[in-house]
Amino acid sequence: MKKRIKYANNEITVVWQPDLCWHTTSCFTHLPEVFNPGLKKWINPNGASTERIIAQVKKCPSGALTFYYNDETVK
Repeated sequence: MKKRIKYANNEITVVWQPDLCWHTTSCFTHLPEVFNPGLKKWINPNGASTERIIAQVKKCPSGALTFYYNDETVK
């Protein structure tokens, strides 16, 4: 089973699958206030607006990042 790590703010939950992650430079370059691989925990879901976080998650080239709205049922 693949590992999934979840980071939530009031509106969304960002799901990171480290086994798929190969391009964190993209996240750090475009939204360092949210995605900083030098920090533990490396995703700060309160570092930018939900809209900006979603836009960056959608740019993830590896599919390691996804999100869902907190009011959705996750399967």
